[in-house]
Amino acid sequence: MSDRSAASGGNPELREFLRSRRARITPAEVGLTPHPGSRRVPGLRREEVAQLAGMSVDYYVRLERGRNLNVSESVLDALARALRLDETERSHLFTLARPSRAQRRPMPPQRVRPGLHRVLETLGDTPAMITGHRMDVLASNRLARVLYTDFDALPPRERNMARYLFLDESARDLYVDWDEAARSTVAALHLYAGRHPHDPRLAELVGELSVRDQDFRRWWAAHDVLRHSHGSKRYRHPLVGELTLAYEALTPSGDDEQILGVYTAEAGSSSEQALRLLASWTSEPVAPTHPERLS
Repeated sequence: MSDRSAASGGNPELREFLRSRRARITPAEVGLTPHPGSRRVPGLRREEVAQLAGMSVDYYVRLERGRNLNVSESVLDALARALRLDETERSHLFTLARPSRAQRRPMPPQRVRPGLHRVLETLGDTPAMITGHRMDVLASNRLARVLYTDFDALPPRERNMARYLFLDESARDLYVDWDEAARSTVAALHLYAGRHPHDPRLAELVGELSVRDQDFRRWWAAHDVLRHSHGSKRYRHPLVGELTLAYEALTPSGDDEQILGVYTAEAGSSSEQALRLLASWTSEPVAPTHPERLS
């Protein structure tokens, strides 16, 4: 959003994020006595947030509307404490309240470094992939393509984890906890949107998924944010059955806009056996792939 649009129309991402955060907290949870009469909002009112953060109601209203672009760090800290934001939400608040003043311009294309791509291919017994802007799949090794789908066979525009999760019916069968995986993906996209509010391909992706999937539309409206770092996922694969894999999201040195995701099974577990069996399906030699350049 440009300075002119911020001044005239406010900051819609900041507005909706603050509204969603105060809506989830009741006065009783933060030690406030509810005002008598019916409440029109499910959570905290604006004046209650202002009281908890130690600021005037007028100041908070202007802040929620995105019309105070010189807000101090101490004010944002007080607001984060009042709304009980976790560290990821706090960072997101700071990003939204201090939008980049860069003009809209095409985003530079992304390409995986040849050395990093060779590292990816050496992980033959471990599913691994590299994602970039808006969770585009920039590269994946053979085992990842067997676990999920053959992203290399898709048109570049369709190589995207959010698009795969919501628009590929096989994804709903693959993930045992599909709701959790899909909702966390939406939250990760919201975090990205805070850093890159003018990415036209993000707007295209969100628009398409909102039209085609009601779950995405509902979860996008929730404005949750999440930073993928590590965890575990459960799968029900059509070739090897159920397996649980731990994942680590690693940021390669020199490019914090790319993520190397590596999936491993616990040693000696049935999941490790299933992963080995799955790897046997990728044992045929294939021509090396070359990641497409994506914007």
